[in-house]
Amino acid sequence: MDLILKQVGELLLGAVPTIVILLSLYAIYSVLLHQPLKRVLEQRRQRTEGALVKARADIAAAEARTQEYEQRLREARLVIFKAQEARRQQAQQARADAVLQARTRAQQQVREARAAIEQDMAAARGGLQAETERLAAEIIRTILRPAGMAPAAGGQA
Repeated sequence: MDLILKQVGELLLGAVPTIVILLSLYAIYSVLLHQPLKRVLEQRRQRTEGALVKARADIAAAEARTQEYEQRLREARLVIFKAQEARRQQAQQARADAVLQARTRAQQQVREARAAIEQDMAAARGGLQAETERLAAEIIRTILRPAGMAPAAGGQA
């Protein structure tokens, strides 16, 4: 067994330079490659997350601007609608005023026409009254005239 231990000891002693080289390679790898690579990957991750956060913030800002634009658009439409409504009401009022004026003129013309008709009727009644009186007087003269003084056949008095 001593021989085995001696051989294991020699093997371990021969492996010491390999272990030292292996540890030094690991240390060099860690210092030269692994640590800088970890730093670069961490920076990349931070930049990526930062870009995502910035993108989310930009999206939120764009949505806010979109909502503001839509609100302004709604307000502009409301202003336009109110202006159209005011113009429509003015037009209706103007139409109502025109109808009222036309109705007033028509009523005035009807009153004037009735007054003219009343005057014509009064004049006609006056003329008829005078004609009636004249005819009545003539009829009375004709009836009361003595029989011998009757006008010749077909004649007038």
